[in-house]
Amino acid sequence: MEEIEHENDQRRPLGMVLLGGLYLFFFMLTMSTFGHPFPFLGTIHQGRAAEALVFIDSMICLYLFLGLMKRQRLTWYLLIGYNTFEVMNSFVNLRYITEAELEKVLGQPVDSRGMAVNNISVIVAIILLTAFIYRHREYFTNRSKYLF
Repeated sequence: MEEIEHENDQRRPLGMVLLGGLYLFFFMLTMSTFGHPFPFLGTIHQGRAAEALVFIDSMICLYLFLGLMKRQRLTWYLLIGYNTFEVMNSFVNLRYITEAELEKVLGQPVDSRGMAVNNISVIVAIILLTAFIYRHREYFTNRSKYLF
């Protein structure tokens, strides 16, 4: 009977499983943009710069996924920082990347209202996700500084 209780204490909370799946999805989504223009801090990067930024972002998402699966305390801080940076980056991109720049890079017309609504929706979603992560600090029980 005690063995079953101990087993339940070690189970990963559903919130951690869902967060892990979400950051694994973010990793795959970021990797799928390799070779395409990449908006970063108000500039649309292309070529090697865009590839380097995609690679770095992918590795960060992979680290966050692995840290979530290991329930690492350091990952909690990194998640808060990464999400905060992503919100700031989205605001800067929305403010400084013009519709004309996007149309030039994409080669097709862009709906500026739709772009604004999409970016604001993403910002709200990241803020809500960060609030969830902030409130569930107790899920991050592994105090090891290393993933491996």
